[in-house]
Amino acid sequence: MTLAFVNRASRLFYPFRTFSPLSAAPALNHPSSPSLSNPNNTSYHSNQSHWRSPLSHRAFIRSSTINLDRFERRLATMATQNVYESILTSLPKPSGGEFGKYYSLPSLNDPRIDKLPYSIRILLESAIRNCDDFEVKKNDVEKIIDWENTSPKQVEIPFKPARVLLQDFTGVPAVVDLACMRDAMNKLGSDSNKINPLVPVDLVIDHSVQVDVARSENAVQANMELEFQRNKERFSFLKWGSSAFHNMLVVPPGSGIVHQVNLEYLGRVVFNNDGILYPDSVVGTDSHTTMIDGLGVAGWGVGGIEAEAAMLGQPMSMVLPGVVGFRLSGKLKNGVTATDLVLTVTQILRKHGVVGKFVEFYGEGMSELSLADRATIANMSPEYGATMGFFPVDHVTLQYLKLTGRSDETVAMIESYLRANRMFVDYNEPQTERIYSSYLQLNLEDVEPCISGPKRPHDRVPLKEMKADWHSCLDNKVGFKGFAVPKESQNKVVEFSFHGAPAQLKHGDVVIAAITSCTNTSNPSVMLGAALVAKKACELGLEVKPWIKTSLAPGSGVVTKYLQKSGLQKYLNQQGFHIVGYGCTTCIGNSGDIDETVASVISDNDIVAAAVLSGNRNFEGRVHPLTRANYLASPPLVVAYALAGTVDIDFETQAIGTGKDGKKVFLRDIWPSNEEIAEVVQSSVLPDMFKATYEAITKGNPMWNELSVPTSNLYKWDPSSTYIHEPPYFKDMTMSPPGPHGVKDAYCLLNFGDSITTDHISPAGSIHKDSPAAKYLMERGVDRRDFNSYGSRRGNDEVMARGTFANIRLVNKLLNGEVGPKTIHIPTGEKLSVFDAAMRYNTQGQDTIILAGAEYGSGSSRDWAAKGPMLLGVKAVISKSFERIHRSNLVGMGIIPLCFKAGEDADTLGLTGHERYTIDLPSTVSEIRPGQDVTVVTDSGKSFTCTARFDTEVELAYFDHGGILPYVIRNLINAKH
Repeated sequence: MTLAFVNRASRLFYPFRTFSPLSAAPALNHPSSPSLSNPNNTSYHSNQSHWRSPLSHRAFIRSSTINLDRFERRLATMATQNVYESILTSLPKPSGGEFGKYYSLPSLNDPRIDKLPYSIRILLESAIRNCDDFEVKKNDVEKIIDWENTSPKQVEIPFKPARVLLQDFTGVPAVVDLACMRDAMNKLGSDSNKINPLVPVDLVIDHSVQVDVARSENAVQANMELEFQRNKERFSFLKWGSSAFHNMLVVPPGSGIVHQVNLEYLGRVVFNNDGILYPDSVVGTDSHTTMIDGLGVAGWGVGGIEAEAAMLGQPMSMVLPGVVGFRLSGKLKNGVTATDLVLTVTQILRKHGVVGKFVEFYGEGMSELSLADRATIANMSPEYGATMGFFPVDHVTLQYLKLTGRSDETVAMIESYLRANRMFVDYNEPQTERIYSSYLQLNLEDVEPCISGPKRPHDRVPLKEMKADWHSCLDNKVGFKGFAVPKESQNKVVEFSFHGAPAQLKHGDVVIAAITSCTNTSNPSVMLGAALVAKKACELGLEVKPWIKTSLAPGSGVVTKYLQKSGLQKYLNQQGFHIVGYGCTTCIGNSGDIDETVASVISDNDIVAAAVLSGNRNFEGRVHPLTRANYLASPPLVVAYALAGTVDIDFETQAIGTGKDGKKVFLRDIWPSNEEIAEVVQSSVLPDMFKATYEAITKGNPMWNELSVPTSNLYKWDPSSTYIHEPPYFKDMTMSPPGPHGVKDAYCLLNFGDSITTDHISPAGSIHKDSPAAKYLMERGVDRRDFNSYGSRRGNDEVMARGTFANIRLVNKLLNGEVGPKTIHIPTGEKLSVFDAAMRYNTQGQDTIILAGAEYGSGSSRDWAAKGPMLLGVKAVISKSFERIHRSNLVGMGIIPLCFKAGEDADTLGLTGHERYTIDLPSTVSEIRPGQDVTVVTDSGKSFTCTARFDTEVELAYFDHGGILPYVIRNLINAKH
């Protein structure tokens, strides 16, 4: 029987206990289909022709061992008696019998519960269901019930998510780490099979497809072939993982975007496992995991290292969050989209300040928002800084579940459970007033068309002000809203020849227009709205200029089905928006090359070219190295800006183009009404489309099914591989924790200002030909055209360490205004790549630290943004503030996060980064407290006090062990059978 450790106090944990009422989630085996994990290509569909839920896929293959499972499950239940067993209650079916049993919140008879936000009730239920007064204590339950009083005090609670969600960029290093942990267990003389996920893990391969081919009927097939050529080794590794590890489902490439697949298929809303009912919850290694919050499922992004610990049974330690109540009223005006709404909400919440908090939406305006609209708002939680943007389950949720193919019985069970446990909102009934930490409100009628940019998602620009804002950006000094283009060159026009035809480019001209990202492709109203814009433009004779790289990358095959059903795909094709693949593409920087001629014109003439995309991130350098201006817009506006060919336009007063009748055509002439869109949605988006799509998703595709993988439980590392490499995290590891470390006479590797994102820190996008990573690959015989992206090579620590801080837009104060991935080696004054400088410090035995401003580590939840600096030898980061996930990841990799005191930063303290820094910490972890003051001393005689951002006792335990993964390994080995 597999044993796994889940608590600091060396607690035994049976994986089969996850079937019991005490569990967070089921330990069901994942399907063994040819498309997913079965090397023998036997299909579990042989006797099951009907569409299956993801839960039934997992349940299918356990029948042969069911009796043994039940026996061991009973042992586990006996081993850990639940403190709240007395409130285990039967949920009857209307037709007789019962759906199952559940831990009843009303049975506690505590009036405080009815006032709790719905999002907090999910945390409460989890704590009650898992309460054995050991891993989860009665005191933890009381903290949550008393949320109104405890949440302002930053109290710590344990939380066990029901499942874990991965995408391939973050999933590969997670599986690499699991494989490496198995080796470490083996070397330390323990059972390597203890390293196994104990909760369901779903990994969707969606981050690898690039837009190499666009504007072609054959784009999907051509791009997928290139995707497999580049990533065959990674894909084979993931396929190995799906069979080597229990509880791991891998959804093959070409299936869709992880968050849309989660919304349409993987999300349960309520689990029914072995007769125990409880709310679905999920943590994912992608910050936009929050999209599932729109379905009433509590979900948020965590770092890969946190997710790995959750997979291995570690209870997540989290600070009980405050909850911002956001009341919505009214109805969106005609012509206003969900994208306009989410960009408005993002700006409001950024201004309010919601980092580390939940946001819960409520009010009469909820009835006017479709589930897809809610998911769009929830998706961008990272952009407004919240842990979650939560929409409690109501009638709209139930309608969506039916639309997406969930069975009537499943939906009835979900509604019955949530009503019984007071987690369902019925706006037809009187509402008990809930208590929130703070309150906001928005009348939907006040939302107006807008876009965001040119460099940050929360820099919203009303459409009517866009032209003026653009000219301000040209004038302003270089910054988030400035390019510092001299007045005399702002209007220059560069003439060139594009495949023999005359063409021209000027500042603000669009060179990439992409309908992309789960944020919007999951929403039929904006997708069909974009298609209607294309249709009206075609009918009037407008055409997108051929040098603009246009693309359409849906988040699931359902989009293709309803675009075809509506008859509108052909109009998108006429405007160049052919489907290019089913994955993230342009939104994560996989935009592919721009035509060489266009690229040369931009580079040679220093043109500030623009990209317009329906994504959720537009940080500089992310979308494409040559698009310095990047704007987030709704899919219909993406088409409109592509037709206009420039962002330097006032749609109210300026024509988009000239129609075939010689008349000027304005945006209002091609913009569909809300009624037109609703009519097409109603007639074209059908439940059978979802059923057919997700029945096919589990069958894979020929390229995936042909991958052959080894069957061994230990991975055979290939030393010559440039994709998958055994990382050094456990090299020379012993059973004794190294203990906490201070920093002595460290040099400053980098000195940053505000808003350094994980895009700046973590290797992302293309590998520059002159970078240390490129040198490493070329030394190993990799041709430049086969470099692939950093994201695709996240399984190789050697590449990733060299790509850390390799962003071409990095602004390092040590360089005195020069922009790029360089730094100064302080002892010699030499300018070197960040990697080369770090290696020189390492070889000389010198520690390094990083100085930073506010919001350090904002952006996507990337574990390599913490792993990379650790491999470079960084021992501490001192900043004004940290993004939530990134701070946690730094601790997880053994790096000390310190915050300057309020009102202080490197500049006010007169720090230049040329000093040497000493940080004294006690040598015993028991002498360190979460959030305690720490003194930093420099060799220049200056000293200052910082706050140590170890936020919980568990994080201090990780630090004591040198990181979360060594901590888990030692505790697994120490667990006594």
